[in-house]
Amino acid sequence: MAKLIKIVNLEDGLPGVEQARSRLHGELQSARKAGVRVVKIIHGYGSSGVGGDLRIALQATLRQMADRREILACIFGESWRTSDESAWALLKQAPELKEDRDLGRGNRGITIVVL
Repeated sequence: MAKLIKIVNLEDGLPGVEQARSRLHGELQSARKAGVRVVKIIHGYGSSGVGGDLRIALQATLRQMADRREILACIFGESWRTSDESAWALLKQAPELKEDRDLGRGNRGITIVVL
């Protein structure tokens, strides 16, 4: 059975936006090939004073990918809570995600991607 969730830290090594975007595409592609259904992207939220460039750019990319149906959905960290309709639907499909430490914390530094 394939692993349900993969965690990818895109802020590791402090990449620029284009490098992080390229890594995002590669990680999503490899997760899909491995049969992973959910990828938790750690992109940070700009607390280091950079202004959240990675978060803004990667969330925009993920929104576009969802619009083009390249991914099923993306749930931004601030919405990753049981009271959010999209998050709740995913949690009902995959109850093991209720163990995620960021669930309900409003962590703007992550995004949940459903493949």
